[in-house]
Amino acid sequence: MRIVGGENKGRALVAPTGERTRPTSDRTRQAIFDMLAHAPWYGQEELEQAIVLDGYAGTGALGLEALSRGAQRAAFIERDRNALNALRTNLDICRARDRSRVLSCSVTHPPKAAEPHTLIFLDPPYGKTLVESGLRALARNGWIAEGALIVAETGATEEFAPFVPPSEHFSPTLPAEPLSIRKFGAAKVTIWRHSSTVP
Repeated sequence: MRIVGGENKGRALVAPTGERTRPTSDRTRQAIFDMLAHAPWYGQEELEQAIVLDGYAGTGALGLEALSRGAQRAAFIERDRNALNALRTNLDICRARDRSRVLSCSVTHPPKAAEPHTLIFLDPPYGKTLVESGLRALARNGWIAEGALIVAETGATEEFAPFVPPSEHFSPTLPAEPLSIRKFGAAKVTIWRHSSTVP
């Protein structure tokens, strides 16, 4: 597992032992960031202004990839001890400690955010509806900026519809129009905008 683009391209990342952490593959990460860099609904300039949240962070590969490609700073939420050890090692490998914050907690029970984040990655264990429950908790606690881009990885066969979760500013859970849905082997990546003005 390596960083696939940007200033840290080629740096090898460590993964925790055991099967509790399932890192996003290099190929899938490459495809996600190619989309982000070149899509008409995002682009390299927006990525370089991004304040990133890597939820269910595991090794931190998604957030570290964003930092390597120019994102401003990143927060990583992870509660598994082995994954946290690997994540902190990877921050050191990528010399990213000064632009990063690690929170040892659950995405579904986060603290209040210090600031809203504009690029949200969610890659939880498959089949447990943790994208939905995580997004609701993050929105309630101020983690998701208006207009933030959300990138969620689920199992390829999981039924999942993007949505705008309720927050302190608005109450209904609204449907959202996906910008992209792509399958990569056993994984499905869904991307959409978080906007309280979705009809």
